[in-house]
Amino acid sequence: MAGITGSAPQRERGRRRRTRADLGPATAGLKAPLWLELGRVSNLPTVWSNVLAGAVLVGASPWQTNTAIALVSLTLFYLGGMYLNDACDAEIDARERADRPIPRGDVGRLTVTLLGSLMLVVGALALFLTNLAAGVTGLALVAAIIGYDGWHKRIGWSPLLMGACRLLTYLAAAFALTGSVGSALLAGAFGLACHVVGLTYAARQEAYDRIGAAWPLVVLAVPVGVMFVTTLNGPAPSLLALGLGIAYLAWCGRCLSLLFRRSPGDVPRAVVGLIAAISLYDATLMASAGALLAALAAALAFLATLALQRVTSGT
Repeated sequence: MAGITGSAPQRERGRRRRTRADLGPATAGLKAPLWLELGRVSNLPTVWSNVLAGAVLVGASPWQTNTAIALVSLTLFYLGGMYLNDACDAEIDARERADRPIPRGDVGRLTVTLLGSLMLVVGALALFLTNLAAGVTGLALVAAIIGYDGWHKRIGWSPLLMGACRLLTYLAAAFALTGSVGSALLAGAFGLACHVVGLTYAARQEAYDRIGAAWPLVVLAVPVGVMFVTTLNGPAPSLLALGLGIAYLAWCGRCLSLLFRRSPGDVPRAVVGLIAAISLYDATLMASAGALLAALAAALAFLATLALQRVTSGT
């Protein structure tokens, strides 16, 4: 019988693990790797390059005090959103991704919810320190984050919400630095949103390690068009912008080839690769605008994302 049901101590240990994996408080896991895993911090460099791009595309210098405030605020938005994502998906993850921190019992769902919510509140307050427009944009970003985390498993158009999150990241950075936005910023933000919509659609299939209908991925052509027009018509087209644009195309092409190859593990690898490509997109737009130092910083963010994804999962 012990071989079927386990010994009494084994059953008790199993009961404790299940209790921790439910909604209750955690008794373990107060270690940095756990919190880094919950926050999917490997993708944070893409948020930072978004902030730089938001500044450059609105004609502001990215090297000012309000840039630091925007970086801190949008880092908190990203981390808070990731925490709440795990909290909202705890029951689904218990079935499909039992290796995530909450299902495996390393931390309680309530703890993660409270920490994520606190980060969103502090992030919004920080944007209000710069100006009203940035603060209001921050509130819109909070709504988009909560909407995605709470509903992305239930509605087919949830990738649009994730795209809105990155679009609002550009806008929040621009408003924080100048209090206004322009056509270049709006075009860049739309292209970024389309890139994120495409990769989020692919990420929805990750648990099944396959891609379904391919036609929604056509949206990935939009950022290519935005980069092409920006590079040709920007104030300072350069070989660096051209090279970064080609790098973006080549890297995204590689990621898409993984999606359609459909070998085990290809979908997750394609998704994290497309996430990293966000920074290449940012870099191309900034190089086209003549902000070469910021463009190089974004290119380094691309490499940093890839390196960090080897340390902690990007999805």
